[in-house]
Amino acid sequence: MLYGAPALESADKAVLEEIEEMRRDLKYRLAETHRWDGQLRRQLQARAIQGSNAIEGYQASVEDIQSIMAGEEPLETSERVAREIAGYQQALTYIQVLSCAPVFRYDVGVLNALNFMIIGHHRHKGPGVIRPGAIYVRASDTGKVVYEGPDAALVPGAMDELVAWLNEGDLDAPGYVRAAMAHLNLVKIHPWRDGNGRMSRALQTLILGREQILPPEFSSIEEWLGQQRATLDYYDVLGEVGGRRWSPHGDTLPWVRFCLRAHHMQAQRVRGRLAEAGEIWTLLEEQVDADGLNGRTVSALYEVFVNTRLRRSRYQADEGLSQGQAARDMRDLAAKGWLRPYGETKGRFYAPGPRMERIKEDFAERITELRDPYS
Repeated sequence: MLYGAPALESADKAVLEEIEEMRRDLKYRLAETHRWDGQLRRQLQARAIQGSNAIEGYQASVEDIQSIMAGEEPLETSERVAREIAGYQQALTYIQVLSCAPVFRYDVGVLNALNFMIIGHHRHKGPGVIRPGAIYVRASDTGKVVYEGPDAALVPGAMDELVAWLNEGDLDAPGYVRAAMAHLNLVKIHPWRDGNGRMSRALQTLILGREQILPPEFSSIEEWLGQQRATLDYYDVLGEVGGRRWSPHGDTLPWVRFCLRAHHMQAQRVRGRLAEAGEIWTLLEEQVDADGLNGRTVSALYEVFVNTRLRRSRYQADEGLSQGQAARDMRDLAAKGWLRPYGETKGRFYAPGPRMERIKEDFAERITELRDPYS
């Protein structure tokens, strides 16, 4: 027996329609190729990785996560946290591939494989293997048990039932609702010794990717869930709907409503970033041209606009340059006041210079608050 999808009320249907409208708009905009697409996708994936791992207590900057994604050493993140980031990035990359696979069915093997990718560096925790014993979730501050997973003997049957539902169950339900219910059921089954929360959020992203709503990095709510207030609300609603023990019954509407709100708020944010990307890229093209700089340097300036720093190797890879070409471009941008260099050799990076800081301040003043669709 699994937790069942609830009947949506009129307010939920209205929110769902607004989400669909925003996603259709995003899909239309993404159909046209832009120079900034790759960097925006990378940023969104990094923020999704950051959000999902932050929920579990693994903190890393977006800049360091992008370095890990590129196979580089992060500047600040510890080796322990970097392994967690790399594992989750591998799983999300596989989800991107599975989202477009022409032939695909859910099975326990796929879910075990994703879990192995996430926690494979913890061999003592049996990554990718269904847990053999009991499992308890404890509050990080008090150590008190807040949830007890189902008995280990029940887990294989529950996973088989979940997989059957993923392939055949509630196919007429909206994709956002199915994805939310998959997340809820998997996190409550808690089938592995570790990585259950991240796996449940990853499964939600995979279902949305398979729905072909948008590429996974544009449909994920993991960034939203990783915010401190949202994380607290996330645990609260999981406790409200699921209780302290495996008990698949009761009203699941609060959970679905929480997810719909998160999708709406994140869609607003992504739509704003996409519009901002076009505006800032055009502005930077004009400035670079006026300065007599190479037009390719716009990508370096866009990177320090959306983040707090840039490494020469990142720009070099983005533009397919030699080390010498990239270094010269960085020097030219610093000389014009666009960038400010820090550090030496491998630890060297570039932060926004005074001209970029002014642009960032100007755009920051224009930010509008996101609208709660249920208010």
